Amino acid sequence: MNAAGATGATTGASTTVGATTAGVTMAGPVDVLVIGSGVAGLSAALAAAPRRVLVVTKTTFGSGNSTWAQGGVAVALGDGDSPALHASDTVAVGVGLNDDDAVRVLTAEGPARARQLLALGARFDRDDDGELALGREAAHSVRRIVHAADATGAEIVRTLRAAVVANPAIEVAERSLVLDLLVDPTAPGGARVVGALAADADGRLTVYRAGAVVLATGGSGRLYSATTNPIEATADGLALAGRAGATLRDLEFVQFHPTALAAPGVDPLPLVTEALRGEGATIVDETGRRFLADSHPASELAPRDVVARAIAAHQLGGHRVFLDARAALGERIAERFPTVYTSCLSHGIDARRDLIPVSPAAHYHMGGVATDLDGRTDLAGLFAAGEVATTGVHGANRLASNSLLEGMVFGARAGTAAAELQGNGNAPDDPGGAAGAADGDGVVRADASGRAEALARALVVRKGTRPTAALGRRPESTTVTELRNVMWRLVGLVRDQAGLTDAVRQLDALDRPGLDPEATNLLLVARLVARAALLRTESRGAHQRTDFPATDPWWGCHIDVRLDGGYPITVRQPLAAPAGIAPDIVASDVVASVAVGGGA
Repeated sequence: MNAAGATGATTGASTTVGATTAGVTMAGPVDVLVIGSGVAGLSAALAAAPRRVLVVTKTTFGSGNSTWAQGGVAVALGDGDSPALHASDTVAVGVGLNDDDAVRVLTAEGPARARQLLALGARFDRDDDGELALGREAAHSVRRIVHAADATGAEIVRTLRAAVVANPAIEVAERSLVLDLLVDPTAPGGARVVGALAADADGRLTVYRAGAVVLATGGSGRLYSATTNPIEATADGLALAGRAGATLRDLEFVQFHPTALAAPGVDPLPLVTEALRGEGATIVDETGRRFLADSHPASELAPRDVVARAIAAHQLGGHRVFLDARAALGERIAERFPTVYTSCLSHGIDARRDLIPVSPAAHYHMGGVATDLDGRTDLAGLFAAGEVATTGVHGANRLASNSLLEGMVFGARAGTAAAELQGNGNAPDDPGGAAGAADGDGVVRADASGRAEALARALVVRKGTRPTAALGRRPESTTVTELRNVMWRLVGLVRDQAGLTDAVRQLDALDRPGLDPEATNLLLVARLVARAALLRTESRGAHQRTDFPATDPWWGCHIDVRLDGGYPITVRQPLAAPAGIAPDIVASDVVASVAVGGGA
């Protein structure tokens, strides 16, 4: 493999790099720039090859939320199962907001993606007959969870990472934080993303020029003071897309995992996988009572939002809550769930013999950048896949173990579509190419190389972008700590108008000059999440309002958020408009009265 001296350590195909004035290094051009190296990003990169692909990741190659995923991948492979049944389970927990076409794509293409992983060498658990061992998790009607002990995400990333490293068309740049997307407003046909501006750990700035950009940056769990997400989950992709002008959708829907290890002072909280309950582990309080049946007939296997709220309510009533795996697993837990077992041991808990203290924690964001079934956003040249995107697969609440599958299926679709875009007259010109040059078919191409450089220089001057010293090694700022506490207290598992209004006020007050890029991203997205939650005056899935406890058919729609000069404009996009109700509303009285930082 060739090495290229771009922003961070690189592997794979060579990329043109050269210095420019204004202290910005130019890299590329490439056909497809993938931002993020989790399951969705790696799947996109492999699908886009043999086009020239660059994967940029802000930490190390293959790190992020994907590697932390324990439970497994939901795939209809077993006897008595089918994609249609998997789709039915998915829709059942989405509470009316799933996109049926997206769900069909997910569940129908899932088996082929799982077999592709096996062909690449993925080592999933097998039963005594050598067949895939299928587990069960909450709200699944049958066993369909393919797993690698309780480190399935890490095994999938290992497999995909090896395939990327072996592919000569794909290059990787590590420890490179993308600060902003570069949007050319003068491109033929309208505004188009032509690359990205990034900074490395020492603050050196690089422009990555590309014919198409795929956002695969993962989630936003660091919005909350209690989360299972790693420190890099700082909502970067949502902020990048929002500032660039793409539509964000369903931001109010944040999933809280019911069972994080309740370890005081630990951040992030270790996940205690739902698969344990699928194997018979129970939820009890300090008296040994299994109280979840009071909230749902499925008890431990009820949807995540139900279980998380029931646990939180029981805790508020003065009880401690535990997961009890002793009878169901006993000695077997060390072999079947080694990650959980080891994590518990590190906190003085022997899960073979002890109760495991648990508590809910922010885990997954159903909201994201709005895309079609091929990852296209409404901003030309920009695609998104994985947790950063919302295709409509999850609706108001995600079915367990559908997230890794989503990254595999829609990451590949986005990569394929981004690569195909290069055959439609949108490939980046070579450095120095003429703007507006026509290709052999007479299609006018955006000069991604020259325009990206000019746009980057203007961005540095306008925003005063400065080096981000010690990227990933900075202590959490006071602003971020305050933000996370506000979000947990007021925009968490249970919400109401008074709390959300106070959250908007407090978050707005945190906007101040000099915030680092990740804090800026978190604050922008926090303010948008709080506003969307305030606007949705009902309870649905993961969004629970005590002042509006019922699910309202009128709200059977999406909330779309667009940034316009720093102000969010929120529009309801009905799935099916009720008779006599206008299909769209602009809620200026709620969200357009206070500027939100980060506008383009």
